Amino acid sequence: MRNAGWVGERAARRAALEDADTGEEPEFQVQRRPPGLLAGLASAEQPSRRGRIMADETQEAGGIHFPFPFTPYAIQKDFMAALYQVLEAGKIGIFESPTGTGKSLSLICGALSWLRDFEQKKRQEEERLLGAGAPASHNGLAPALGLPSSCQGSPGTPGATGEPDWITQFVQKKEERDLVDRLKEEQVRRKKREERLQQIRHNAKLRFAAKRMRQEDEETERLLRLSSEMLATGTEPEQVASGEEELVLAEYESDEEKGVPSGVDMDEDDLDEEHVTKIYYCSRTHSQLAQFVHEVQKSPFGQDTRLVSLGSRQNLCVNGDVRKLGSVQLINDRCVEMQRSKHERKSITEEEEPTRRRRRQEPRATCPFYSYERLQLLRDEVLVGVKDVEQLVALGEEAQACPYYGGRFAIPAAQLVVLPYQMLLHAPTRQAAGIRLQGQVVVIDEAHNLIDTITNIHSVEVRGSQLCQAHSQLLQYTERYGKRLKAKNLMYIKQLLYLLEKFVAVLGGNIKQNPNTQSLSQAGTELKTINDFLFQSKIDNINLFKVRRYCEKSKISRKLLGFTERYGAVLVPSMEQPKLSGFQDFLQSLQPGAMAAPAAPVEVGEDRSPRPASPLMHVEGFLEALTTANQDGRVILSRQGSLSQSSLKFLLLNPAVHFAQVVKECRAVVIAGGTMQPVSDFREQLLAGAGVEAERVVEFSCGHVIPPDHILPLIICSGPSNQMLDFTYQKRGLPQMMDETGRILCNLCNVVPGGVVCFFPSYEYQHQVCTHWEKSGLLARLTIRKKIFQEPRKANRVEQVLLEYSRCIKHCGQAQGTETGALLLSVVGGKMSEGINFSDDLGRCVVMVGMPYPNIMSPELQEKMAYLDQTLPRGPGQARPGKVLVENLCMKAVNQSIGRAIRHQKDFASIVLLDQRYASPAIQAKLPAWIRDRVEVKATFGPAFAALRKFHREKAGLC
Repeated sequence: MRNAGWVGERAARRAALEDADTGEEPEFQVQRRPPGLLAGLASAEQPSRRGRIMADETQEAGGIHFPFPFTPYAIQKDFMAALYQVLEAGKIGIFESPTGTGKSLSLICGALSWLRDFEQKKRQEEERLLGAGAPASHNGLAPALGLPSSCQGSPGTPGATGEPDWITQFVQKKEERDLVDRLKEEQVRRKKREERLQQIRHNAKLRFAAKRMRQEDEETERLLRLSSEMLATGTEPEQVASGEEELVLAEYESDEEKGVPSGVDMDEDDLDEEHVTKIYYCSRTHSQLAQFVHEVQKSPFGQDTRLVSLGSRQNLCVNGDVRKLGSVQLINDRCVEMQRSKHERKSITEEEEPTRRRRRQEPRATCPFYSYERLQLLRDEVLVGVKDVEQLVALGEEAQACPYYGGRFAIPAAQLVVLPYQMLLHAPTRQAAGIRLQGQVVVIDEAHNLIDTITNIHSVEVRGSQLCQAHSQLLQYTERYGKRLKAKNLMYIKQLLYLLEKFVAVLGGNIKQNPNTQSLSQAGTELKTINDFLFQSKIDNINLFKVRRYCEKSKISRKLLGFTERYGAVLVPSMEQPKLSGFQDFLQSLQPGAMAAPAAPVEVGEDRSPRPASPLMHVEGFLEALTTANQDGRVILSRQGSLSQSSLKFLLLNPAVHFAQVVKECRAVVIAGGTMQPVSDFREQLLAGAGVEAERVVEFSCGHVIPPDHILPLIICSGPSNQMLDFTYQKRGLPQMMDETGRILCNLCNVVPGGVVCFFPSYEYQHQVCTHWEKSGLLARLTIRKKIFQEPRKANRVEQVLLEYSRCIKHCGQAQGTETGALLLSVVGGKMSEGINFSDDLGRCVVMVGMPYPNIMSPELQEKMAYLDQTLPRGPGQARPGKVLVENLCMKAVNQSIGRAIRHQKDFASIVLLDQRYASPAIQAKLPAWIRDRVEVKATFGPAFAALRKFHREKAGLC
């Protein structure tokens, strides 16, 4: 019976095979068109470009060919090979390459080489499948092309169910034919894409216009009903001036009530466009991004890469009237309002009354640089050549098109997108910019402060004065337009007023009193969990998710901003509004720059100083933070005497919750930097918390390109008078400690040529030491050999100090006098400790005074330490995670500071660490490998001084 059943099943399958196998697939010539801008460019142009790339000097590492502008260092070859493997395998890579080793160029050539090969493999796979219907190769592209898992095995091997080979082969061939059919359909869809987009645009305009007409009809019916009700009750709705309609909140309807997913009205810029596989490169500052773009331009990929530089509206806006507003928030809000005005003007049909149309449009200007046709042309220009932000702005001014939106339109077709940290790491900003991370590659450079950056982006503080100001503005807005608002708007506004009142009350203040003169009975800092804060504030009964959604959809903060810009936030109380009369002096105190009480709105053309962003915007950020999970954040109540100086601050404890979406969606993530040690923070706090398995994380750290004898790192435990060097907070202020530091520097300045950079733990300690040296005469002794410069607190003076420091060293090198250079007294964590290159004579010796531990008494740090102690595992014999955090913060700051020296292969410098605690093996283990392997511990000052003198004498001939 069993054999008979098998024979019957076999016969049925043979019959199915004969029915399905109707013939060979026809020949099909593939013509691949990249989406977006380059859809019109024939693929025949690609081989010539690829030929130009490969014609450059090509290096092979790990069996992979990497185009490179010159012969790379061995560590660069290793870097590119490791990077390629991380991207190919879809891993999370932590890459450390010291500054001066060509990290940026290695990232460019390694990542773009992978992207080149990936695109080529995918194109070849598609052509082979479409042309011959052959089985997919085992190159990692089968899942990307949608090939079933059964096709990825060998045709001759039996299946998992033990079926005969011919049945397995039949199933595989059938699946392959299905895949080919799908690819053919996709090819047809690509050819018809432009026609479909044109039809979508046309239909979207019709739907948008019809929707606006329905809204206008509903508004007319509502006003007619309201007028009838007012006539019946003997009252009339308050008349508003021309242009005030834009300040009145539209009828709000939640997504649940609409029954549709949330989203904005469809327009040309909202159309979905296919995103090609790309690399998102982000760094900390715009200058670093510009430097990276220049490296791309000089690389072998500079002529063939579709690169887009993204930035904020403040950096990219070419509208002079908007740019002069100054404030980032004001520029953003004005830009959004102008785009909304443009969309609303489109929706007004010819049948509307001319007077009504004129009245609604005149006060609201549209941006002349936001033209869909010109933006499309700008997008094409952006993708043709590699351009940084400055070049993009110049191109936008020439084309009379907005570079901000032109860059956004170019994202789908771009291969390399360059953007700042915040735009990638903040989900709402990422979504607003049109960035999609699914299946893409993210490279985060200068990532040594990545954890702090994520924490700062999502930590929010709102002051008591802002709470009171938001409450008063919202109250005035309600009094003026309350009769024109629907019940749903009034309900949420009352909830916002209630929240503001309770936030002020939890600080110990009264919303009805002046915050500047209102003293608090209690002073100090208090930390609360999110749930405890909600209960203490008595707002646990309010759905903050719905309130936040209302603020986002209704744009009430922008309405309030326009209201305050028009009326100065202080209105003359009319006879119908007696409730405001008692608040008049209080309201004026909230606006110190306002006039006594302007009865008329501010004229549009009047010249006035930029106003600060609406305080309600800060409150909205705080409300959003309160929706974080209870265990991932804390609320800090800071009471500082008066209510205006007090504040509520949300502290994010778990940055992994915001980084998890990035690592989950991306194909691969690369975290790179010059000094990434210690990397345990990235593994434990960021990646493990984001759900990344340990097997997916790859670490790569390379040495420096300099010869071993070009660096002399010394740990000095005692000074010239045998004073033990212990710069703990309790001992560093002792006179003998400050004297010993001065004597050490005097000796160093006698033997070190050029520039000496000395880092102190804080500005206060630097000032204390300099004051003591001036009294003791040590400062005068130092000036004999080196001219002394001090790092300024104000950022705008840093460049001038550095220029004078450089000129002094250059002059001393030429004069050959008693003064041999300059001594720069800097601060760890200041402007000189990051991003400044002290190459060659500018930094022949870097001195670190003490260990810059953070303030252990800080409530934020204490809470972070307690959180890590509770959440991170602790092995036997290991220190508490909270204590490890403090050490890591200190050593990261040290590594950043001492990394300012040694900037190229022929450079040389000595590094002096003044504190006996550096001699601990645990501390030394957290130094960069290229320094750790060569460090020497000197228990006394004599041998250390002898080693320094010998080192700089031997290197004197290299200068």
